[in-house]
Amino acid sequence: MECVAAVVIGAGVVGLACARALARRGIETVILERNDTFGSETSARNSEVIHAGLYYPTGSLKAALCVAGRQTLYGFCATHGISHRRCGKLIVATSAAQEDRLVALQQQGRLNGVDDLRLLSAAEARTLEPALACSAALLSPSTGIIDSRALMLALLGEAERAGAWLALRSPLSSGAIETRGFILESAGSDGLRFASTMVINAAGLWAPEVAASLAGFPAALLPVSHHAKGNYYALGGCSPFSRLIYPLPENGGLGVHLTLDLGGQARFGPDVEWLPPPTPGQPIGSLDYRVDPTRAGAFAAEIRRYWPGLPTAALAPAYAGIRPKIAGCSDPPGDFLIQGPAQHGIPGLINLFGIESPGLTASLAIADYVADIATER
Repeated sequence: MECVAAVVIGAGVVGLACARALARRGIETVILERNDTFGSETSARNSEVIHAGLYYPTGSLKAALCVAGRQTLYGFCATHGISHRRCGKLIVATSAAQEDRLVALQQQGRLNGVDDLRLLSAAEARTLEPALACSAALLSPSTGIIDSRALMLALLGEAERAGAWLALRSPLSSGAIETRGFILESAGSDGLRFASTMVINAAGLWAPEVAASLAGFPAALLPVSHHAKGNYYALGGCSPFSRLIYPLPENGGLGVHLTLDLGGQARFGPDVEWLPPPTPGQPIGSLDYRVDPTRAGAFAAEIRRYWPGLPTAALAPAYAGIRPKIAGCSDPPGDFLIQGPAQHGIPGLINLFGIESPGLTASLAIADYVADIATER
């Protein structure tokens, strides 16, 4: 049995950032990842957007960690040569009835510390993006895009240089909370078994199930897990926009928006497709990421609200991601739930629940927050 100071469960962007933060503080850290590579679930299946931080309730973890994380992330990209672009985005009202919501978003952003938002008239918005149809827009200059895999490679590299190591194909099979720490077993081919004094549950979609598998964890403190699939479609041909274009947010997501990759290719999504709740005993990882091509018609209808010029049959299924939610379709939007000893009374255990968007943007700030909790005395 290996004895290590900390085990991070999950090698997505947040897990890798947490491992880096712990290792850089001199804490011997192992990362357990059930897949054959890092960052292959939520971290690889998103819009790769660096969010400004304007959507979230003031005082929430999402607001605070997104704003702090965005600033830190741009700096990290600059110093580590990670491809990114501060391209900006327009959030659009497509009717006069929606314009008050743009004003409310601007006010919310200011309360969160996002001080560069600017309301634009329809004419001002079309000066920036001539193909756009709207009655007004909110410009967010500090929104950007990033190469998420390059980010994760940099995080892993720094974690490993600080002494952490990554165990791939090592799903957690069982765990127990003991008086002086934790005993964890992996079902991988190497049959790893660890004794540790610290466990960071960064398992994303499966974080509630991982916490439930730790013998001794109080079931009453487990959040209900909800999975919301988001489908993406790619645009054939050149993008008519140089900025990201977002409608007003909807229940469960930010609406079917236009995003760009670093090569300038446009894609649309994600929509919100609520999946059946995970069932007891369901194998971790048994999810369907296929994009249903019949959803293209609904996508086109949403897109034409702000881009009437979308050509017929210009959309092709691209990929899908699944959001790890802890609020259901009829609930108000949920916050990040970072559950440490102050919440559950178990020294050394930190559960990261509901780390959906803006988790990528906030990843470095989340990691510092977690490391601060982990090293409190």
